[in-house]
Order: sequence, then structure tokens, then C-alpha cells
Amino acid sequence: MTDEETRYEAVRSRDARFDGEFFFAVETTGIYCRPSCPAVTPKRQNVRFYATAAAAQSAGFRACRRCRPDTVPGSAEWNVRADVVGRAMRLIADGVVDREGVGGLAERLGYSARQVQRQLTAEVGAGPVALARAQRAHTARVLLQTTGLQVTEIAFAAGFASVRQFNDTIRAVYAATPTELRAQGGRRGTAVRRAATPSAGVPLRLAYRGPYQAGAVFDTLAREAVPGMEEVTGDRGARVYRRTLRLPYGTGVVAVDERIPGPRAVAARGRWLPARLHLTDLRDLTTAVQRLRRLFDLDADPYAVDERLGADARLGPLVAERPGLRSPGAADPAEFAVRALVGREESERLVQEYGKALDTPSGTLGHVFPEPGVLAEAEGGTLGALASALADGTVRLDAGADRDDAAQALLALPGMDARTVAFIRMRALGDPDVALADEPVPDAWRPWRTYACQHLWTERDLGGGRS
Repeated sequence: MTDEETRYEAVRSRDARFDGEFFFAVETTGIYCRPSCPAVTPKRQNVRFYATAAAAQSAGFRACRRCRPDTVPGSAEWNVRADVVGRAMRLIADGVVDREGVGGLAERLGYSARQVQRQLTAEVGAGPVALARAQRAHTARVLLQTTGLQVTEIAFAAGFASVRQFNDTIRAVYAATPTELRAQGGRRGTAVRRAATPSAGVPLRLAYRGPYQAGAVFDTLAREAVPGMEEVTGDRGARVYRRTLRLPYGTGVVAVDERIPGPRAVAARGRWLPARLHLTDLRDLTTAVQRLRRLFDLDADPYAVDERLGADARLGPLVAERPGLRSPGAADPAEFAVRALVGREESERLVQEYGKALDTPSGTLGHVFPEPGVLAEAEGGTLGALASALADGTVRLDAGADRDDAAQALLALPGMDARTVAFIRMRALGDPDVALADEPVPDAWRPWRTYACQHLWTERDLGGGRS
């Protein structure tokens, strides 16, 4: 939505479809909000629009306490776009600026730090430091309101360099001290914090927009689950997906619930998937959340996808039957590439033989998937070649990877076939417009051919199983 009058109409109608796609700020109050904010609609002359929360914060606005604009799903645009800005936004969300600085971000993108700063500022109204700062503030708020950790621990876990920087940022973004922000969680938040011991993990609400076919996503995850590092338990409609995670600072175990909140909860707080995350190092919280968002495709724009595919004679009935069908991604792109190549049973063997054991097993989950470097030394053939390429950077599948370059590098590996490469591009790289070589996916379904494939596969599953 580039026309500001159209954006204002979305604000006036409190249209939740655009939450996270843009933000609006009110000059007379100094507050910025999501489009669906239930507060009284401000006068048009007092409203300014921003592409990101970070841009609104950089302009001096603080987050609305009523609609909590920092909790909305991310813009679908950054996952769709393959240019440097889209890649940069994905890397910043993955925590690269916090871990490697702006220089590390620029190096991954193949640009100078000045070029990255200029392009991001021009496109989204904020540079990489401001974008990372907004993300740290959100992480800190989650920890303040869902855990009983000391404020000092939260400051460093959220990625701040000092307690003073943490305090200044929280005051600027939320117009409250960390202690006051924690108190805003209310009685329910106090009860959650008391229950949130290190062994209980961090409770999360993984927000998404529009309809969400959770059953289809959990079906896929259950079918692909690798014993020892993944499991899906419970009856359909009330299943729980659990898996281990290998993260920059340590390991994690996450549990995501299939049960979507009811209409009353959605009306009050939006749509989300309930989750609980156990981490050996809380500095991994932001990265872990973003990887789960990609796995469950939570930042997609189902309205845009369904509008395009629903107009097709072949897909229209499928879209009407399953609006908001998502395309699952990958929690660990390198891991998924190996799994796509060798299959589920062989992946289980690799986990048992080479996977790093958790310090404390969690039920049936005892290992994380082996690192590429370990597999490169232990395995030969196409698997060994893929693992070596992933380990030495010949093949890059991280959040900021160039999709075309990655596909070409994969195809250059001995024994790698085009279908596997396309599947890796679809899932590990989150490309929304991939057609597998032997699938009947016409160009008319662009730019959402990945989602078209999901509709065809889901129909096939219900009709007798997917090949």
C-alpha cells in the first residue's frame, strides 16, 4: 500500500490485514500504532506512516500500550523480496547485527556498510542499527513480562551492550522504565513470570495475520519428523510439535501448540500460535523466534496469495476450502538441505551417529542435527559434497543468501538433482515462487507457485497420500 490515503482508510477501518505491513504515528500524541489499533481514529492531518516500527521509533514516537505494535507479524514483503533490502531485513531479524555488527551484515550481503545503510534508510526509513535496536526492545519486553529474570540479565540476554543502553532504549520505545513495563503485564503476567522458571522455558505467542491452516502445517511436520530431534504428539487439532534447535550461542528445545486461540481471544489480542522455548543461552531468543516464524511461515500474507490463486479455475476451489494455507519453511536451512537430500530414515541415522547430545534430554528429544562440518568429515558421495559446501560457504543458505546463487551452487554439486534443489529453495530459502520440475505448476500462478504446490499436495494427501 503505497498511497497514503489508502493507508489511512485501512487505519480508519481498523483493518488487521495490514498489521505489520506498515505502521502509523500520531503527531499530537507521540505514539505509533498498528493499523487495527482500537483507539479513536486520529485526524488525517496528524497521521504519519512508516514502513517499520524502527522507523517510527527513530522519528521519536513510542509504542502504543493498547495495540502493542511491536507484537505484530513481520511484513511479508521482506520474505518475498530477493534484493539486498529483503535479504538485509531477513538477516537483521535473524540477529546478525547483534552478533556480527553492521560490518558483518554488509559482508554477508556483499556490499559496503555505507551502501547497506543508505539502501535500508531509503526503503524502510531506518538503518541496520535502528532496526536491530527495535528488535532488541521487543525481545526485552517479552522477557520482562514473561520471565522472572533480573533486569540486568534481561538487558544482556536481549542483546544490549550495557544496562544503561537497555534502560534508555526501553524508556524511548515504551515511555516506561523496565520495572514499569514489567508491571504493565498485569496479574496474568505476574502469574506467568512466577511459573517461568528456567526449566519451564519462555512462553511465546507467535503472531500471524489472516486465516491459518494449522492442521496442514502440523501434518507436514509430523510426516517429516526425525526421531531423536523432533516429535509431534497428541490428536489432530490438539497436537504439539517439539524439536531441538542448534543456535549461535547454544541449543534449544521448542514446543509449539496446534490449538489456535478462539474468536474472543483473537478479537482481544490477535492471532497466534502458543509456544514455549527452552534455551541454554537466552541471547538466542530473538534468533530462535525468527527461525520458528520461518518454519511455520507466520509472516506470509494469505490475503495476497489467496486473491491471486483463488481466481484460478483449478486452484479456486482448493483455496476456498483451505484459505490461508501456508508453506512450511525450515528452522535450520543447512539441516533441511541435508534432510531433503537423504530422506527421513537416513536423517535419523545421521542424528543418532553424529548429532550433538543435549546436556539434558527433553523426553524423546536427545540430540540436535549434526553440523555440516561433522558430516563433511564422516560421509562421502553427494551428502559429503553438500556438507562440505555448506561448511566452507560454497553453498550459502542463511537468511540473507541470494536464492539464485544458492540454487546454482547446489546444482554444481556432484549427484544433486534439480528437484531436490528446487525443494531446498522452496523450504530452506523460503522462496514463495518455486515450481518443482515434475509438478504441473504453470507460470500463471506466479508469484505464488510455492503455495500452489502446497494446495496440490494437500489435496493429494487427502485423496490418498503424497508421493
